[in-house]
Amino acid sequence: MQPDFHESLISQHTIQQIQSRIDIIDIVGTFVKLKKRGTNYLGLCPFHNEKTPSFTVSPTKEIYKCFGCGKSGNSISFLMDHEKYSYVEALRWLANRYNVEIEETAVSPEVKLQQQVADSLYILNDYASKFFIQQLHETEDGTDIGLSYLKERGFSDHIIEKFQLGYAPRGGQTFSTAAIADQYNPELLLKSGLSTDRNGSIADNYRNRIVFPIHNQSGKVVGFGARVIGQADKSPKYINTPENEIYIKSRILYGSFFARQAIDRKDECLLVEGYTDVISLHQAGIENVVASGGTSLTPDQLRLIKKYTNNLTILYDGDSAGVKAALRGLDLALEEGLNVKLALIPDGEDPDSYVRKIGEVAFNKFVETHKQDFVLFQLEVALNDAGKDSQKKSVVVHQIAETLSKMNRPEDFIRRQDYITLVSQRLRINEDGLIELINKQVREKINKPHQGSKVFQEAPGLEIPGSDSVASPETIHLLDEDERQEQAVIRALLDFGLKMYHSETVADFIFRELEENELTFNNQALENILRKYKEMYASGLEPTVKDFLYLEDRDISSLVIQVMEVQTEISPRWQEMYNEKIPTREDMYMNEMETSIIYFKLRKVKRLILENQKEMEEAPEEELFERVAIHQQLKQAEMQLTRSLGTVILK
Repeated sequence: MQPDFHESLISQHTIQQIQSRIDIIDIVGTFVKLKKRGTNYLGLCPFHNEKTPSFTVSPTKEIYKCFGCGKSGNSISFLMDHEKYSYVEALRWLANRYNVEIEETAVSPEVKLQQQVADSLYILNDYASKFFIQQLHETEDGTDIGLSYLKERGFSDHIIEKFQLGYAPRGGQTFSTAAIADQYNPELLLKSGLSTDRNGSIADNYRNRIVFPIHNQSGKVVGFGARVIGQADKSPKYINTPENEIYIKSRILYGSFFARQAIDRKDECLLVEGYTDVISLHQAGIENVVASGGTSLTPDQLRLIKKYTNNLTILYDGDSAGVKAALRGLDLALEEGLNVKLALIPDGEDPDSYVRKIGEVAFNKFVETHKQDFVLFQLEVALNDAGKDSQKKSVVVHQIAETLSKMNRPEDFIRRQDYITLVSQRLRINEDGLIELINKQVREKINKPHQGSKVFQEAPGLEIPGSDSVASPETIHLLDEDERQEQAVIRALLDFGLKMYHSETVADFIFRELEENELTFNNQALENILRKYKEMYASGLEPTVKDFLYLEDRDISSLVIQVMEVQTEISPRWQEMYNEKIPTREDMYMNEMETSIIYFKLRKVKRLILENQKEMEEAPEEELFERVAIHQQLKQAEMQLTRSLGTVILK
């Protein structure tokens, strides 16, 4: 049966058990290839298109931060954003991974409509996948038609089970009737593409077909491909799931869930066109293979490959259609920084038929000896098409220059120079002329306006030493709008609130300083965190970052993550320059806490100075001397605070 949209609330005890076992490197590393960099880990951001890694994961703070797109979060929010999980489903995923028994309290929490649909589609697809598997193995038509066909294609029982292949029966309403009887919503059946509206009634979309479930990176079924058995007459050979909340074709590579570890291990991804190509290669023991579905590669698909390797080898049919299909993804692959090779399967064969014909060892040897450099292959194809036509040859020169201009990252410099030498020799043109043409292409791209881009972004918390503590009204206005001082106080409270500061805790000191100096937060959300901390502290609890980091209220948890963002690490060269141990934040927590309070006070003083200056401009003569006196007192307070910080200009 289809479950009610109301979810159960997982008990606080279970949540604490899950939180205590969370390993963010283990979780994020399931979906992103991470490399250790100092105390943190670095990888390509899964949330936006980037060529160089800017996605940083801190195991000590249990958060991630992308310095490219600004996305940040914790283990739970990562699963929610990357896998479209609800908060409860993310907790269930973690509980299953870390073998935590779930205790539940039945409630009816708010569930957003889009997440409802996504969750329901996952459940429906899982139901459908099991239905088609059952039809394949436990019905007469399934075994006589579907299973016989798969056996004729040479697929073993093991590979059929591994890829969860199924059979859609010949009857026009067999699946739809069963799904509706099990209380699945007819509208959801239509959205999923499993059913269709035929003359006002629900009917099966897949009939007498082999069904290939399509999995996302976590192994959940997001859609299906259904192949007609035998020769297709009027009906299409394949019917695929329409795009919906969980199935976006441009972001999916068939077989990627099964190929991830092999790609990472071999540091190479083989790309083919069809489902059966992937399955046959897996059966032959070649598991580092995925399929594009016969369409040209998209940036999202290339980014998916680059999570695991920089080396892509495309295996396409040797006919003209296969060659053209391969070439369409070239420039995009180069822009992503992938090293692309191409191996064309002999005419009349495809990877599926060829590997069954010659076996794993011979197939691997064929690929290794026949894969060609993609750029040079493109050049040869273009030159063959141009023949002796000088005008067409000129077009080829410009095309290859545009292709090489895509390789504009610093790490691609030597590689591009090698290409320039080889291409110039093949085209019989001057090398300097080709370089100038490439540079022209690069300049044209640079000169195009990039709306919304930031050339320079100031680092948060940057302080410039100086002797003058007087700030302009514009600077004071910026200071008044800035939340950095407020965030610094909350950061110190969350990190060090339970540590001792002389005869009291840091939390007691901060609460007293804020109250005695009438220091208030402009940001209401930060004020809410302060208030919640006070409530927990007053009740005898010992609040930590984790108590706020994994709250279901994503507004609070997201703000806490922003406050606790991964900080820049100290360069290892400092360790070489100084014999003594470089102090950490833990070592310097008293100084950080005192400094955050002083900055907070200084911000208030500067605001009062600005307000008093405005009053002076409008004050009648009898009040002017009073305003001047107030100004002098405020400036004196400002100087004392600034002196205690070591003369700093606030920005």
